[in-house]
Amino acid sequence: MQFLLVTFVLHCATADYFKTKPDFVKTCSKSDPEFDDCSREAVQNIFNALGPGLPEIDMAPLDPLKIPKIRILQGDGPVNVNAALDDVTVTGFGRTEVLVSQIEGTYDLKGKILLIPLVGRGVCWFEPRNMTIDILSEVKLYSKDDITFFNVTSAHVKYNIGGLRLRMNNLFDGIESLEESTNAYLNANWRPVSESLRPILSKTIEDILLGFMQKLFNNLPGHFLIGDLKPLQSKKQDTTKKV
Repeated sequence: MQFLLVTFVLHCATADYFKTKPDFVKTCSKSDPEFDDCSREAVQNIFNALGPGLPEIDMAPLDPLKIPKIRILQGDGPVNVNAALDDVTVTGFGRTEVLVSQIEGTYDLKGKILLIPLVGRGVCWFEPRNMTIDILSEVKLYSKDDITFFNVTSAHVKYNIGGLRLRMNNLFDGIESLEESTNAYLNANWRPVSESLRPILSKTIEDILLGFMQKLFNNLPGHFLIGDLKPLQSKKQDTTKKV
């Protein structure tokens, strides 16, 4: 059994969608032989803009990202965790090439990782290093005001990291010797710890990025992104594609 709930707020836009192309958007054409290079640069520009947020569409900053709560329940494999992270701060998402990313917050945990029983409540942080993320998203085209938009319906994440540091304070009701030895063991064995947490971390990243992509692309006309995008012939027409 695995359950994860990520709660964060993306305010509903009080303004309408972008009527003119914003400066951070680079338009690419599918017919361009250099489309892949153009697309990579366009994505970089978007991530740079998402870092401080987009007040024009009431879009909260991506970096640092504030998440009120992450609730985790996983009972299979080497990880058996019933945990809640509150007042979470995620840094590093504002860059496409994330070399350093850190998650901070307060936790309430009962379970086990690598067969080690863990019980505690306090402040924690997780810092993956040299993290690369591959995202496969599914989108549907839809028409609004005779303009074609992208609706991102799902996001699937695969990631790799070159290292992981973590710290959980107040483990075992503050018994310092157990807390220090447990944190030292988890850091020394970061690779199996990372692999055991992979389903949880992947789902967290997917939920975060999906929310931001939906918010952005529902407010950004498709032809701003792809110059030779063919408009839908009918508002009822619905086309699904992977990008």
